[in-house]
Amino acid sequence: MTTTTPSPKALIAGRVLSGLVIAFLLFDAGIKIARLGIVGETAVQLGWPGDPGFWAGLGWLLLACTALYAWPRTAFLGAILLTAWIGGAVATHVRIGNPLFSHTLFGVYLALMLWAGLWLRSPALRLLVAPRPSRD
Repeated sequence: MTTTTPSPKALIAGRVLSGLVIAFLLFDAGIKIARLGIVGETAVQLGWPGDPGFWAGLGWLLLACTALYAWPRTAFLGAILLTAWIGGAVATHVRIGNPLFSHTLFGVYLALMLWAGLWLRSPALRLLVAPRPSRD
């Protein structure tokens, strides 16, 4: 077995981590698409517009990025797009001074789970970023 081939346990762990991230993002996209009132109320508190149509559009965008991440052949592109999405959320929480560990860094935790899950389940990513012996 090469270092790029995930073990069965690593593959399961990667799928579980990715599944948790996907479930959270599907929920987030769903409440935006459903135009729930809480989305607009929270958006206004964060300094964003409360227009339900705006958030529904972003919900569809988030759903598309999440689908790209969920599909193995496009997971890397989805991970990049979702990392950018999460970066915007982190920046929003930094800008308004939300608590560090519970609000601001939540996106960082989510991004770490996203990339760890992908790394554990993707031989191509493991090959790209696999530790290599030093050439001393």
